Order: sequence, then structure tokens, then C-alpha cells
Amino acid sequence: MAAASPLLSLLLLLLLPLPATNAIYCDEDDCYDLLGLKQDANASEIKKAYYKLSLKHHPDKNPDPESRKLFVKIANAYEILKDESTREQYDYAIAHPEEVFYNTAQYYRAYYGHKTDPRAVLIGLLLIVSAFQYINQLTRYNQAIESVKQTPAYRNRLKALEFERTGGIASKKKGHKQVDKKVEEEVSNEVELQIHGVEKPSVWRLYGVQFILLPYSIGKLLTWEICWFWRYWVKKLPYAWEDACYLTQTSLKIPASTWKNIDESRKEDLVTRRLWEKGNMERYIAETRKESKRRR
Repeated sequence: MAAASPLLSLLLLLLLPLPATNAIYCDEDDCYDLLGLKQDANASEIKKAYYKLSLKHHPDKNPDPESRKLFVKIANAYEILKDESTREQYDYAIAHPEEVFYNTAQYYRAYYGHKTDPRAVLIGLLLIVSAFQYINQLTRYNQAIESVKQTPAYRNRLKALEFERTGGIASKKKGHKQVDKKVEEEVSNEVELQIHGVEKPSVWRLYGVQFILLPYSIGKLLTWEICWFWRYWVKKLPYAWEDACYLTQTSLKIPASTWKNIDESRKEDLVTRRLWEKGNMERYIAETRKESKRRR
């Protein structure tokens, strides 16, 4: 809760207009003046003054509308001054009216922070962050797709697929140089776009969803670790193909998306090298460097 209160105060500061320091707590009035007290009044005097004025201005005692409005102000002033922490903040605001941001943050923290469930604040922040994350991923992905579609390789592949689907009869609409828009839209869905560094947006990768699934993810990871230890450290079994691929990928320090796009024959060659073993990796690096120098 303590961590959520400053964050909530910051959000309120950004969203709400800042009033003058002397108008934060009791509007344009002085809280002490409303109770007919001096600033050095003690807790007992504050309580007595409030009860005395409530007998005079309480709606049950006095039906006058103006008296009702005054009672609301008196009750608010009493709520501020009866609590030591809020009174201390109010006294500080009176003594330092130039510190508007600090005084306003203290006010909102005192009056709204304790009323707000930190779990609700956390959920709200996760939803906001996840929404921005998804929009950002979708924008980047769409931009990457449009960039790939402008490449000659994509256009050639598109024309080849159109040629196959039309049985070798090229579209004559809008000239020979322009691919029919409808056909392009249909055929482009069959073209596998090779976009490096950008993945298609998925709700499963959003921070909010990952946070919700965190217990499941931790349990799954622990299960995997236990199974790995039992199979390959205790029983000394040979590595399965998927596990060998995982070891090779991590040894080469390449992302899963890059490994996925590698040719199967190349994958098989890398896996058979057992690059997760130090000596094999050193020989592979030496061979790669030698090949690179030879090509130069």
C-alpha cells in the first residue's frame, strides 16, 4: 500500500489541475478560522470547538441552507485538524505556500492513497502498460510487413504465386506491370514473410498476461528443470532432438526466432557438432573465423 500511494499521488498530479496551496484543504478558508481556533490549539480544544459548532450548524439542528454549507466546511476542517499527520501537513502548507507540487502530492496521498486498494492500482497499471505494449508491437509489425512488401524478392514471389494460381494467364487489368489488387491480397496471405527482429503481436507476450500466468510459468520451469536433471544428469540419457536444439541455440546465443528460420540441414549439422561442449564450440568458432578470412 505504501508503494501504491506515491504512484497514485503522481497520477492525480498529472491528471488534476493544481490549486493554490491555501485552497487545497479547506478551499479558500482557513481550517483554524472555521473552527474559531488559533494554530497552536491542542487536540482537546479542536474537539470541543467542533462539537460546539456542530450543535449550532448541524442540518438536524438548523435547516437553513447556508448553515448546512457552513457545517460541511466545519466538518472538513475538523477531519483535517483532528488527525496529527494531516494537521502537520496542513501546517506545513501554510508555512510553505510556494511548494505547491509537494503540498498537493501530500494532500492527495493522505486523502486518496489509503482509500485505494494497491491491487487495483497494480492491475490498472498492468492494463495500461499492456495496451501500450500491444499497440507498439502491432505498429512495428505492420511497418515491418510494409517494408518487406516493397522488396523485389517479395514482389517476385507474389507474381510467381499469381502465375501459378491463374494457370499462367497474367492479369490484364490496369496493365501488365501492376498485379491485380484482389489477387495480391489473396496471394499475399500465402507468402511467408521473413521479418527479423519483429514478431507478430500476441497477447501471451504482454506484461499483464505474463504477470497473471507467473505462478504457472514458474511451476512449468521448475518441472522442466527437474525433468532435465533426472534425464541427463541422473539417468545419463542421450539428449532428445528438441533438447539438443535448445542447447545448440543457447550455445550460439541466438534467439528462438532466428533458430527457427535456419535450414533443417544446417540445424542438423550444428546439433551433431555438440556445440554445448566447450571444446567443440572453440573448434567451431575457429573454423568460422578461418572461413570468414578465406572469403575475404
